[in-house]
Amino acid sequence: MNTTKSKKSAEEGRDKGMENGVWMANDLDRLLEMILEAGARMMRARASSLLLLEKKTGRLNFQVATGAKKEDIKQFSLRMGEGIAGHVASTGEPLLIPDVSRDRRWYRYISDQIGFKTRSIACVPLKVGSRVIGVVEFINKGEKGRFQESDLELINVFAELAAIAIENARKFKLVELENRDLKQDLHLSHEIVGKSHAIRQVVSDALQVADSMASTLILGESGTGKELLARLIHQASPRKDRPLVALNCAAMPETLLEAELFGYEKGAFTGATGTKIGKFELADEGTIFLDEIAEMSPAMQAKLLRVLQDGIFYRLGGNTPIAVDIRVIAATNRKIGKEVQSGNFREDLYYRLNVVELQMPPLRERKSDIPLLAAHFVEWFRKEKGYLHLEISDAAMEKMIGYDWPGNVRELQNALERAVVMGRGRKIEPEDLPMFASRGPSAEGIDVGMTLEEAMHAFKKKFIRMNLKKTGGNQTRAAKIMGIQRTYLSRLISRYGIKKDRKHR
Repeated sequence: MNTTKSKKSAEEGRDKGMENGVWMANDLDRLLEMILEAGARMMRARASSLLLLEKKTGRLNFQVATGAKKEDIKQFSLRMGEGIAGHVASTGEPLLIPDVSRDRRWYRYISDQIGFKTRSIACVPLKVGSRVIGVVEFINKGEKGRFQESDLELINVFAELAAIAIENARKFKLVELENRDLKQDLHLSHEIVGKSHAIRQVVSDALQVADSMASTLILGESGTGKELLARLIHQASPRKDRPLVALNCAAMPETLLEAELFGYEKGAFTGATGTKIGKFELADEGTIFLDEIAEMSPAMQAKLLRVLQDGIFYRLGGNTPIAVDIRVIAATNRKIGKEVQSGNFREDLYYRLNVVELQMPPLRERKSDIPLLAAHFVEWFRKEKGYLHLEISDAAMEKMIGYDWPGNVRELQNALERAVVMGRGRKIEPEDLPMFASRGPSAEGIDVGMTLEEAMHAFKKKFIRMNLKKTGGNQTRAAKIMGIQRTYLSRLISRYGIKKDRKHR
């Protein structure tokens, strides 16, 4: 074999792969498998494996493999120092074992379990700088051949290729998350604005808890800025350079929520055409923000609790344990204490999440902040929308201060944006604000100025009440009329706080 030529080809493949970082990040396992397959062909190896070190558990997990038993081997893992691969990972030095049966470090359990006869192994460490992140091993050269010392040079090239791919993919993941968060910050103008005692107190508490690892539960009505507070905690914490991953637990059904949180392996279910990294894995060493946590089903609550207790989870359809180091911030607009008392939310999960509790005040309790918030949003519209000459009239400000803002800061922002877009002058007047504008009749409970999401929730609540009234409170019949599952109707009734009379069943 021409080792120099092979090394050159491998290095050319590495350079080409580095130019395509997006592809590597999105399909890392496939890229690693291609690297192993190329190495196995060049050395006429019957099988090969790449094991990655899981820092928290200290175990080596089989990430990808080639050969007849490549899928079977993925259910196993090794401790540091265990077997030849474990020894290489712990020492950081390569090993060439011509006959494993004569080597005391050989751990035959895995080969016996999958029915694969191992004769010889060439194993080298995967390194990023001086740090060992895993190992690459090639097994059984040819029919009866054995690996030679000259093979180690070529194996090291493939190990270097794999290490570069892994490191680039990890860096790309971080950059992608940072860019996404930056775009979200710019779009939503993530700032907590206000000088009232209520807002200064909650910000002070948030900054105090930021330095700790304590799980935090943020309570407050919709639109008060719970996610902004979560972002403030993350940005003020030692984890600020790591990702903040947010997920709204009310925005998806249970099966999709589980896949989003934990990820899944290829073939885990119909439509799972590739491996998906879950939110927990993306948030490793950073923070995960779980909004509307009280909307989780009991089954999902139990699964979440196990992850929080053990720090380990499995992707859907996977057998490899994934350990994560994350800080959890959760939020809900429900009265979570009552949900616990009624049995809708697990008490043990509540105490696990509620190490520190923060309460975001509604806008009606900090009306002194309305002028500051209004000025902030108008200034943002000036810069982002190009409205250079814009101000709020005294009359409009007086009206805004006197209004209770049931939709809180979100409603204020939407109202001002609507006033900017629909207003006809350089000043925002009371009639430009949707809650004070003259308008024709609207659907009961739905007003101009609501967001689409708020209007949909208002309609759903009214629609459910109408159907329950029509069926005399019979949820089964009402669900059939509405074309939804009875269990889903029951969750909606609970979510919207629709009181059940004695006829509801």
